[in-house]
Amino acid sequence: MKSSILKNIRIFFMLLKLRFARLTEFRLSFFGPFFVDSSLFVIQVLIFKTIYAHVESIGGWGQGQMLIFIGTFSLINALNMILYFFGVITIPDKVKSGSLDLYLTKPVSPLFRISFENIDPGSLPLLVTSFAIIGYGITTAGIIPSPAHILLYVYFVIIMTVLWYDMEVILRSLSFFIISVDNITKIEVACLELSFTVPGIALRGFFKLLFYFILPYGIMATIPVQALSGQPSLNGVFLFSGVVLVFTLITALIWKTGLHHYNSASS
Repeated sequence: MKSSILKNIRIFFMLLKLRFARLTEFRLSFFGPFFVDSSLFVIQVLIFKTIYAHVESIGGWGQGQMLIFIGTFSLINALNMILYFFGVITIPDKVKSGSLDLYLTKPVSPLFRISFENIDPGSLPLLVTSFAIIGYGITTAGIIPSPAHILLYVYFVIIMTVLWYDMEVILRSLSFFIISVDNITKIEVACLELSFTVPGIALRGFFKLLFYFILPYGIMATIPVQALSGQPSLNGVFLFSGVVLVFTLITALIWKTGLHHYNSASS
């Protein structure tokens, strides 16, 4: 297992090097996304400042915690865009066109290579602005997080980035079984927009069950913020870690099953 991990790390950095080489051939392709993502982040912050200008709290969260929420969602989204988004979204096309065959013949996990072959540095500035808004939110909320809370926050940001990846792969792996996943990905966009607008703590009843455990977009930014504020109990840490683990296992199962149903272009 250790050798497999080291092999994947080496492959990751090789893919990263090749990706940078391709991007820097065209300077506009390399620097364009920096401007686009940074502008988008500023627009999002202005929209939220307008929405919540006259709201004292939402689900017990004040302005400061809402700013941390916005910054955290933006941070996880930036990691998603940098690392794997532009690779994962090609899965349906590769299945439909049969180009997945090329990946199945390589001595590396096809999902791993597809996921990380299109690493995009265009969202790197979004990381900086996300950290800035998180810091501003911490100051506004008057929170003084302990080292333990900071570590727990980092831990949840990492595993929620994994959860976001899981959800993207699961939905696009359905292309192994159905003709088009376009309508399904529209549901994904709607869920993300809702979860970016309404924090999970504001959800109640069926909607909390839906967006916490069935389509768990509602926990992606909410739980890290709670971790930074020192709110989740030890049981909560295990619970939401378990949610991510379950969806990671589901991702592996659906991908493996999909490969068994895949009709290659050469067959």
